[in-house]
Amino acid sequence: MNNAVRAAENVARASYGRLLAILASRSSDIASAEDALSEAFSKALTLWPRDGVPDNPDAWLVRVARNRLIDGQRRNAKLAPEDDMPELIAEPETIVPDKRLHLMLVCAHPAIDPKMHTPLMLQCVMGLDAEQIGQAFLVPKATMAQRLVRAKTKIKANAVPFAIPANDKLSPRLEAVMEAIYGAYSVDWLETGDDLGKEALFLGDVLSAQLPNNAEALGLAALLGFAAARRDARIVDGEFVPLDAQNPALWNEPLIRGAQAMLRRASALGQIGRFQLEAAIQAIHARRIDNELMDWRGATQLYAGLCQLYPTLGAQIGYAVALSHLHGPDAGIAVLDALPKTQVAGLQSYHATRAHFLAEQGKLNDAAKSYETALALTFQPALRVFLQEKQSAIVAQL
Repeated sequence: MNNAVRAAENVARASYGRLLAILASRSSDIASAEDALSEAFSKALTLWPRDGVPDNPDAWLVRVARNRLIDGQRRNAKLAPEDDMPELIAEPETIVPDKRLHLMLVCAHPAIDPKMHTPLMLQCVMGLDAEQIGQAFLVPKATMAQRLVRAKTKIKANAVPFAIPANDKLSPRLEAVMEAIYGAYSVDWLETGDDLGKEALFLGDVLSAQLPNNAEALGLAALLGFAAARRDARIVDGEFVPLDAQNPALWNEPLIRGAQAMLRRASALGQIGRFQLEAAIQAIHARRIDNELMDWRGATQLYAGLCQLYPTLGAQIGYAVALSHLHGPDAGIAVLDALPKTQVAGLQSYHATRAHFLAEQGKLNDAAKSYETALALTFQPALRVFLQEKQSAIVAQL
């Protein structure tokens, strides 16, 4: 791949939200900013191979995009020729990454349908397209695209300011912001590059720095730190490796120590929340880096608390797994059997977990069928390899 094309793609993935936040902050017109930024990337793909990649690609892209916005405003007679936008200083540090937090808070404005807060942030800040977001939320691409357009139109119509709101208005938006950051991590956590996971880790650090006394912001940063620390151990030789089977020597120790410290800061604030509980569960797993045995009793207690506070299907499946380590597969199956059948029918993790329990019970035919269902719902190559090996081992025993 041409170096200039690679540079443009790297900037698009790593800096899209930062650049869009800068471009949209003056007018609250996200759609126009997106169009301008898209045109800037197109020009980069044309000019950079010929002229070379600029020393500061981000600044170059913002200037080109701003010129496009200015031209459009002048054509619409909204900006007099002498009322130019200020030039961007060509230093990387002047492209303030914190404006992405401002953009996320804009996307969580009360004027926007709450169901669109996270999808809108995933597109505007993380750079996901409507098809990717639609797949994550089980919504057709065209439908998701229409909803995103409507949300951006509301932001412009309400002239939502790109600023961190006062404390009394900040709290209602933070939950959606944290969900979007966590959602970004979840999108490609099994991809080799895990680029969105890296972006989510950075944004979690931004959020915790901006809100040092918010226990859940600190808990989220800790959770993402633990997850990022295991990136190199998650897939080995093209195959997914479950957490309890990973080699701790492959974990990133500095990230784990940082996450542990962040979680301690969160715990000291005395405000228990979902992300802190999830981080605390990951912290128990992380003790293996110090050669400590896995504390399944502690993990089970934390999962039980998480299920009370935030009873998602994922939390309840995690509880079933932890409980099975203490009391055997029958206990795990009992938890799974209590879940609503209509909600878990299309959930890959449910069927894969059930298959594991059935195999431990010696019900090999049922286990093979559950693995088959899980495989039909699995699209990540590394996870498919793992499940296929599990299924093949079961079939070989029949």
